[in-house]
Amino acid sequence: MRIRLEKRREPSRLMQALSPIGAVAATMIVGAIIFQAIGYDGPDAVKDIFFTPVLASYKWQDVAAKAAPLILIALGLTLGNQAKVWNIGAEGQYILGALGGAGAAILTQDMQGWWIVPLMIVCGMAAGALWAAPVAWLRNRFGVNEILSSLMLVYVATQLLNYLVTGPWKDPHGQNFPQTAPFTASQRLPAALFGQPFPPGLYIAFALALVFWLVMARTEYGLGVRVVGEAPRAARYAGYRASDAVWSTLLISGAMAGLAGVLEATTQSGQLNLGFPSGYGFTAIIVSFLGRLHPMGIALAGVVLAISYVGGQVAQTTVHVPSATAGIFQAMMLFFILASDVLVRRRLRIEWGAGQTKAARA
Repeated sequence: MRIRLEKRREPSRLMQALSPIGAVAATMIVGAIIFQAIGYDGPDAVKDIFFTPVLASYKWQDVAAKAAPLILIALGLTLGNQAKVWNIGAEGQYILGALGGAGAAILTQDMQGWWIVPLMIVCGMAAGALWAAPVAWLRNRFGVNEILSSLMLVYVATQLLNYLVTGPWKDPHGQNFPQTAPFTASQRLPAALFGQPFPPGLYIAFALALVFWLVMARTEYGLGVRVVGEAPRAARYAGYRASDAVWSTLLISGAMAGLAGVLEATTQSGQLNLGFPSGYGFTAIIVSFLGRLHPMGIALAGVVLAISYVGGQVAQTTVHVPSATAGIFQAMMLFFILASDVLVRRRLRIEWGAGQTKAARA
């Protein structure tokens, strides 16, 4: 008997749409089994991680606050992923976005006006894009793998944050805590809008998901990005330059991560400290793939991952699982979505001796 995978002529669209649901379901089942095996109440852990944040209305604001940056960052990553440009360093761009906004806040500390928050947002997006620019230049100029260069810049961004909040930007009235001065009322956005427990960032994220969908599905730029990723030789014949796609997708990706960072700083934290890096830039990679590289799917996937974040905190209190539980479930989700991709694009063929085959269609 021999088992091999053979490529499908055309992947099933229904399977592509349903596989993220299957990945989440498989994560729940396997997660429950694993935690039960190591001495915890597995079913209760899964219930608290995936269902309590949805059923308990007092947790909705926490879910929304975490979903907003995940969706924003994942939208930018997805644009690059469609061009086969892999930005793994969005966490660093997220940090730089917050630093850009904080720098604008420090310069306007004694000022007031509606224009201060928009200025902080512009500075944050510009800082995020600037942090992605060396990655694009190194890829185009020297062929440096963007996965490595973008990832290494995350550690540089973290050290830059540490230097600034413990040095030049340290709050002189902060009782020696490593943090910037709190943002003023003119430098902050409300934690919720329209009487609902949802921060401004979530509304912006959903609006930008629609914009990204229109750009990717209805514009020549979106077509060019997809062609560069799927058929590089055809793209050259059609006049689409891969180097232009690298520049544009990485700069947009960096700007989106920067936007997430500055919105997080102005809405949730209200200042910067050593604990600001949150891992959103890495988790957004899971969001991108779980959402099937589709902006609308990413909006839903961002909410699912945010639920796992909040649910992980709930399970720590109720089931006493480790603090790394949310990360474990997120990693399993990524594993199952990638595994499902194999079965979507290929079918399992079992060969039983000469001339006898049975195909197990996934």
